[in-house]
Amino acid sequence: MSVRGLPTARERRISTGGIELCVAELGDPTRPTVVLVHGYPDSKEVWSEVATRLAESFHVVLYDVRGHGRSTAPVPLRGGFTLEKLTDDFLAVADAVSPDRPVHLVGHDWGSVQGWEFVTVGRTEGRIASFTSMSGPSLDHFGHWIKRRTMRPTPRRVGQLLGQGAKSWYVYLLHTPVLPELAWRGPLGRYWPGILQRVEKVPQGDYPTASLPQDAARGAWLYRDNVRARLRRPRVDAHAHAPVQLITPTGDAFLSERLYDDLDEWVPRLTRRSLAAKHWVPRTRPDQLGTWITDFVETHEGGADGSGGSGRRQTGARPATGPYAEHFAGRPVLVTGAASGIGRATALAFAAAGARVVAADRDAVGAAGTAEACLLGGALDAWAEVVDVSDEQAMEKLAEKVAAEYGVVDVLVNNAGIGLSGPFLDTSSEDWKKVLDVNLWGVIHGCRIFGGQMAERGQGGHIVNIASAAAYLPSRALPAYSTSKAAVLMLSECLRAELAGRDIGVTAVCPGIVNTNITATARFAGVDEMEEKRRQKKTARLYGLRNYPPEKVADAVLRAVVRNQAVVPVTPEARAAHLLSRVSPGLLRAFARIRPRL
Repeated sequence: MSVRGLPTARERRISTGGIELCVAELGDPTRPTVVLVHGYPDSKEVWSEVATRLAESFHVVLYDVRGHGRSTAPVPLRGGFTLEKLTDDFLAVADAVSPDRPVHLVGHDWGSVQGWEFVTVGRTEGRIASFTSMSGPSLDHFGHWIKRRTMRPTPRRVGQLLGQGAKSWYVYLLHTPVLPELAWRGPLGRYWPGILQRVEKVPQGDYPTASLPQDAARGAWLYRDNVRARLRRPRVDAHAHAPVQLITPTGDAFLSERLYDDLDEWVPRLTRRSLAAKHWVPRTRPDQLGTWITDFVETHEGGADGSGGSGRRQTGARPATGPYAEHFAGRPVLVTGAASGIGRATALAFAAAGARVVAADRDAVGAAGTAEACLLGGALDAWAEVVDVSDEQAMEKLAEKVAAEYGVVDVLVNNAGIGLSGPFLDTSSEDWKKVLDVNLWGVIHGCRIFGGQMAERGQGGHIVNIASAAAYLPSRALPAYSTSKAAVLMLSECLRAELAGRDIGVTAVCPGIVNTNITATARFAGVDEMEEKRRQKKTARLYGLRNYPPEKVADAVLRAVVRNQAVVPVTPEARAAHLLSRVSPGLLRAFARIRPRL
């Protein structure tokens, strides 16, 4: 019988403790084995999208937890779902599918709760090569977390307890007799798929399966058999004996991020990842999970040379150590205008965070140099692509190539731009066309094409448009440039409203006066070539004296994505002008009349 959503899976039955577990396998059995454990009220089909991606590189194993899906249930149910018995099940599966090599364990929700037990008890030591946890804490760690906050209360700790207590409302209900069973076998079981679609934005497909009402009713014993006992008497030896990757959805409605504040003392080898998503990430973000799991498994599967068990190229010369590594490691990011200045600094900042960076620019040599620097700076991978952002067809071809070869980007930074100074009456139509083609149409092409891919994928993303303080700071010397950047700012605001429902954030970054080479290449309308060169040198010298580094803008870009900020003025003068534009626009208009001395 084929597994729903996994037509190529091989299914078998494994007997353990008086029950039979339904186990599905994909991929080459000679490759490293990855075991996926589902949560509540799911069955193994919750992993189908992730499993398909992982099967390209690994031997992937999924099984229905006892009492779920096509696995049989213990009799009686009471006492049949203890963590000790669930550990027996896991060892039976591991011994059957990978008898000679340790397995890489991945758990979500209650699958993660089980995984924490598996990776911290002595009898599984040597059988687990790595553990990836998402949306499910160790009950022992949780118990100690509660005790510390109740024994030494502070306003902050009390707030954390109350916050998690509110998020755990469903746990109390699941401990009530009979009521959960009646709800799941009745109206809740019928409405649950629609609830997931509306609230969690889980796409329709092979999940959930028809066994959901029965699975959820039986699965209530996971809570009843374990939660109160472990929270009252948590183990003091619950230290992980394998490396752990913690993936934390920042929008999880059931678990607070603060639950993991003390995790480092329990896990000697801990890698943290943070994802802007809700609870059911195996269904809403399978691409990102596939990338992170693959990278983590290969990191801990390879030999001393770090080559990786599946032969994947390990390109970075050193691991990601940037402050935003937990947010961006392994995520595909594309930066336009990446050959120099803010674009190059931004690409390198994402590289330091372990991202997979596409450095795009019409300067082929400069883009290649940035990509090489990204590899040396910690990027999981980096590529250079040549493109003129003002060319719509070229941008479409680039997007197709990037999606096919590297995957749909999670973050797009529309940075490419050119400078143009000079009075309006001296600015020709050709000058206007050049600056608008790059500064505005380049951003439009990027947002429409790459943003369209993000929307179609349905897994969220973020678009950063590099505008300018000139977008809200009028100047008689910059009519064309200011107009292009003001349009970018308003476009960003409009897109932010439109794409919010698709979990795609949009940010306009307004740097201000930054020491980049845009001043040396800026055009000056209404003057001859000699005068233009003189003004370019003088402007470049002034910007050099200001000496605000592009690296600070890059840091603001990454911070804006993490915080999903709307408009980000960067330099002090950009922030001051932004404030004045809101509280005293007349003062800015008065300043705009001053003739600049060049």
